[in-house]
Amino acid sequence: MKSIEFLKENGIDVDKSLDLFGDIAMYNDTIGEFILGASSKLPKLEEYKNNKDMNNYAVYAHSLKSDAKYFGFTKLAELAEEQEQRSKAGDVYYIYDTYDALITEVNRLILLIKDYLGEAPSDRSTEKQETKEVIPNTEVFSAPTILVADDSNIVRNFCIRIFNDSYNVAAAKDGEEAINIINANQNNDNLKAILLDLNMPKKDGFAVLDFIQENTLFETMPVSIISGDSSKETIEKAFTYPIVDMVKKPFNDTDIKRVVEKTIYFKEMN
Repeated sequence: MKSIEFLKENGIDVDKSLDLFGDIAMYNDTIGEFILGASSKLPKLEEYKNNKDMNNYAVYAHSLKSDAKYFGFTKLAELAEEQEQRSKAGDVYYIYDTYDALITEVNRLILLIKDYLGEAPSDRSTEKQETKEVIPNTEVFSAPTILVADDSNIVRNFCIRIFNDSYNVAAAKDGEEAINIINANQNNDNLKAILLDLNMPKKDGFAVLDFIQENTLFETMPVSIISGDSSKETIEKAFTYPIVDMVKKPFNDTDIKRVVEKTIYFKEMN
C-alpha cells in the first residue's frame, strides 16, 4: 500500500474524508469498496442512459455522488451531482454529451485505488463486514435488529461496522427488499429501528414509507431517514410522514449513532 500522500497528490480530499471515517485505518479498510460499488453501478447507468430512462439514471447518479463524497472524490461528486440534476430535469442531451467525462473519472479513480492499495479488492474483501447483510428477505428476526435500507454498499457496510457489536444488522439494497423485510417482521418486536435512504432503485424510500404507513407500523418500527438529497421539497415531503429524524449524507459514526439511539428510544417510549 502506498502513502496517503499519493491520494492527495492525485486530487483526493483525504482530510475531509477522514472527518467521516474517523481514522486512516477505517478509510483504508473501506476505500476498496468503491470499486465494487462502481462496478455494479456503471452497467446500470449505461443501460438507463441508452434507454433514456432519466428517473432511474438519476437514482444511480445520486448513489455514485454519495459514494464519491465519502472518499473525498470531489471531481466525481461534482460530475455525478450535475448528472443527477440534469437527468431529473429530463435533459437527455446533456447526459449524452457529458456521460463519457463521468465514466472517465470513475475509471481513473478505480485505477488510482488499485495502485494505492497495491491490489484489486474482491467480493471476499467485504465478506467479514457483510456477514449479517445476507439475511433472507423473509426471515423473522430472533435478536434486536437494525434495518439499513440503502443502495450504496459503502453506506450499508459503514453502518454494519458501527453497529455489528451491539445489534444484528440487516440490510436492503433497494426499496423492494426493504418492504419484504418489514413485511416479514410486522408482528415481531425485534426490528428496533429502520435507517432508510430515499433514493433507491426498484422502489424508492417514499414507497417504503407508504407501506409502513398503510400498515400502521411507524410506532413499532420507527424510521429515520439517511439521504444525500437535501432539497427543501424532499425534506418537507419526508416529514409529512411520522419519521423520527433525518441525517444527511455523508455522515460520520457519531451522527448515525445519535440518530439510531434517538430512533430506538422512540420505539421504547411507545
